[in-house]
Order: sequence, then C-alpha cells, then structure tokens
Amino acid sequence: MPKTYTNPVYPYRRSPDQDTASAVHHPVIIVGAGPCGLAAGLDLALQGVPSVILDDNNTVSIGSRAICFAKRTLEIIDRYGCAGRMLDKGITWQLGKVFFQGDMVYEFNLLPDTRQKMPAFINLQQYYFEEYMVDRVTAVEAVDLRWKNRVSDVLTDAGGTRIQVETPEGGYAMSCDYLLVADGANSPIRAQLGLESRGQVFQDRFLIADVVMKADLPTERRFWFDPPFHRNQSALLHRQADDVWRIDLQLGWEADPEEELREEKIRPRLQAMLGEGVEFELEWASVYTFQCRKMDDFIDRRVIFMGDAAHQVSPFGARGANGGIQGVENLSWKLARILRGAAPAALLQTYNSERQHGAAENILHSTRATDFISPKNAISRVFRDETLRLAEHYAFARTLVNSGRLSTACSYPDSPLNTAESADFDSELCAGSAPVDAPVSIGGAPAWLINQLGNRFVLMVNVDLAERADLLAQLHALQQLPDLHLLPVSAGGAAPALTGFGSTLVDHSGLLRQRYDLQPGRAYLFRPDQIVSARWDRLDQHAVTAAMRRALGFDLENAA
Repeated sequence: MPKTYTNPVYPYRRSPDQDTASAVHHPVIIVGAGPCGLAAGLDLALQGVPSVILDDNNTVSIGSRAICFAKRTLEIIDRYGCAGRMLDKGITWQLGKVFFQGDMVYEFNLLPDTRQKMPAFINLQQYYFEEYMVDRVTAVEAVDLRWKNRVSDVLTDAGGTRIQVETPEGGYAMSCDYLLVADGANSPIRAQLGLESRGQVFQDRFLIADVVMKADLPTERRFWFDPPFHRNQSALLHRQADDVWRIDLQLGWEADPEEELREEKIRPRLQAMLGEGVEFELEWASVYTFQCRKMDDFIDRRVIFMGDAAHQVSPFGARGANGGIQGVENLSWKLARILRGAAPAALLQTYNSERQHGAAENILHSTRATDFISPKNAISRVFRDETLRLAEHYAFARTLVNSGRLSTACSYPDSPLNTAESADFDSELCAGSAPVDAPVSIGGAPAWLINQLGNRFVLMVNVDLAERADLLAQLHALQQLPDLHLLPVSAGGAAPALTGFGSTLVDHSGLLRQRYDLQPGRAYLFRPDQIVSARWDRLDQHAVTAAMRRALGFDLENAA
C-alpha cells in the first residue's frame, strides 16, 4: 500500500522522576497522548496548571481514523494555538448530498452564514491533528510529554492517586492529585479499576478505506443509500488532505472481517463505486463493528475518564473526537480552579453531569443514525426507503432522513451552574449555550468575538447608553473581581469608547448585537470554556458576582 504520510517516531527520554526513590508528585497526570490527552495538557496549561502526559507508544495514530473536525472543535483548538495549521492542511467543506439508489435526493448546507471565523467542518486525517498538537505541547513548558511510558498499576482514593509506570529502562512510581485517563475505548485503566462502559453493539460491519486518487469531484460529503454500485447497503465519500479519499461501505453482519480486509476483496468494491476508468491506490483499510456505550460515572475517586475511555459512539455524525474535545474543555477550567483553591471540589461533579448529558446526546444521535442506515427488519426498511423517496420532493421528509446528524456544539440548558433568566431575549443563546461568533474590530483592526472569550470569565456589555454613570460605577466595581475580564461592546460612533476597561469591541456590522440581542445596557457572562453562564437586561454588579459564584460551584457546596 502507498503511504502519503510517514509517522513520526518520538524519542523516549529518561525523566528525573525515574531517579527518585519515592513517588514524585504532580498536580495532574494524563494517560494517553491521543486527541483528548493532548488537548487536556494544553487546556490546563492555559489555566496555569502543569501536567505530565504518559503514552505507551512513540508516534501518532496509525491510519487516518477520525477525519471530520467540527466548527466548535476548531474554535476550542484555536484557543490552544493549533487551528491555523489544521485549517491550512485540512479540506474545508459545508455541503452534503444524500443519494438514494441512483438519484440525488437533496443537499444541505451546514453553515449558510459564513460570517464566523471557523468553517462548518474540515476533513483532516487524525495523524495530522495529533502531530500538530504534539508540536504545540512540545513548545509549552507546563506540559511534560513522556513517550514509551506505560501505566501498569493505579491506586486511588479520596486523597489522590498513585501509579506505577513502566519504561524501556524499568519502572518508577508517581503520584498526583488527579489522574486523567484518555487511553482509548478499551481503556486498560478502566478495566483495572473494575469499571464498565455499557451500551449497544450494532450487528453490522463496515469497511473503512482510505484511497489515494486524483478526482475531479467537489469538496462535499456524499452519502448513498442502496446505490447501484453497492446494492442494499450504504456508502459514504469524503475528501481528505493529500488527495486521500475516505470511503465507508456497509458490509452486513454476516461479512467475515478477515476476508473483507484482503485487498483483492476490497479493490473490486471500490472500483465499482469509483468507476472502471478511475485509478486509485489503497492506503489504509479497516473493518469495524460499531458500538455506542458510556460509563455511568466518568469520575472514580481521583481518576477522571475522558474521550473514548469514557464514552464511545459510531462514526456517523463525527461525534467521537468532537465530543471528546468538548469534554476536555468542560473539565479543564473546573479542575484548574479547584487545584488553585478558587472553586470547591463539588464543581468537579458538574463535569460528570454536563458531559453525561453531552455523551447521551451524542449516543442518541449516533444510535438513530445507525438504525436508519441499517434497518433491522422489513418494516423499518420500507419506512426508510419511502422516507427517502418523499425527501426528494418534500422538505418535511428530509428532517426524517438520518445519514448521521453531524456534530454541533453541545449546550447545557439544565446545568446547576446556570443563572436563571431575568428578561426576555430575542436570541436562543441562553445560559448553558455555546457561543456564536461574530466579526468585530478592536482598535480599528478586524477581529472575532470568539477570540476574546475563554480561559477566564468574560463579561460582555453593550455600553451604548445615553447615561453611563451607573454603568461605569458597576464596571469599576466588577473590575476588582479576580478571574473576570470586562468586554465592552459598542456600535461604533454611537458613544465614545470607554477608558480603563481594556479594548472596546466595535460591532460595525451589527451581527454581534443581532445574534445575542445585545441591546444597550445588556450583558452576558461567559464561563472560561466560552459557555454562556448568565445574561441580564441591565447590568448589576451583585448579580454578576452571584452568577460567578454559582458557576464556580459554591451553590453546590452550600446545597450539600
């Protein structure tokens, strides 16, 4: 098979911890240098918390694996300083087409309003994603990444965690306040602690293949139900970087995985799909049986599970890596503030409750997609096929077609960290919502709202009031709160910019005010993970202080 990518080999380096007789203590140890482990190290570093990442391998993922990275993930990765390289290398897309048998049923646009910094999706092989993250981690002093370090034993209790690590030069012990586990769907640490990830195994098999070819095809997602080239099954086509194309072919439960992985078996299937005259080379292939499952609790004493170790979904909808990264962002700011004494330990339980909600949402969408793609009986098949026929002509039927509801930003409408609404807003961005970007300017230079949020609490206020005296007094008082950044917003020209509160965002286009219904005097409070925490019709310093305390979990501590 040809290789468009050569896996880097990272060196094993002896750590000073290995020369210490007693276990060296670290605030946070992360197990697994995949997408979630690397993201956790970078996010914690931005919050001022050092960490050690341990990985039993010495390279990035073999094969492209996850390829679709959603807008919300790109916004998070941009905070880490990695999105630029991903965007430069990846394939940007927002259009999808659905086919039934030989006909196109309909097409959809995932981001009709492109006035946001990040695109709807990019396609990029997981090994590039990990390589760029490794490069960034290596440049961050607060993250110590150790290759060929395998965790062989874990002991945890309410006071902390002790681990045994094996290396090419022997073993050594470490301890930490919190152990973050991102060691994959078959998590050895989860098994060692006697914990389970429970759910559903789907009785179907899929061939996933990466092929290298020059093809004059548009950059879009194409999904076929019962196509002429693969009757009674489904097929999916995505373009990736380096002229690599991802092809998914449904095989059926009876298919023999070993037989289906033989190139002489794969090639005719792909040739039938691509056409007899199309030349291609097979780069990587795998046969999967999909599962949707999760742990009942992502926290076991001082061990916290993330990514596939905590929850697993089928790939339809690109909810695995994207959901995992959102989970990391949810966890990191909470853990950082607990470690530095700015929040009670009770805050950590909201990682479990909020991300249980996120995982359940992803599993629900993923299960429904898999059930629609793989009908389990004749009646289900009739329903699906008739829905597809109707969808070609009627918009209502298109909402029933499910080839994978693509990953979107997770919201937490029922989070105990939210502050209740006190006014009617003509915007759905209520407490618990992920942010929506908008173009702005700062000091005359173009900028984006999304880049002003994150890593700390942010209070966004429309300062275009005719009478500002009370507003200025409130802002001066709030300026004294630790961990809070003030973000004045003006239409530009409506009122002079404020001084003493940092740079004013100028909303020349009016999109920011429109998307947030940010009328003069209104305010939004964002959490350090950019999630909306509260919003008010009129700014009140006492309400903001109370909302911050609530978002930090102090109300949970009092309730307990």
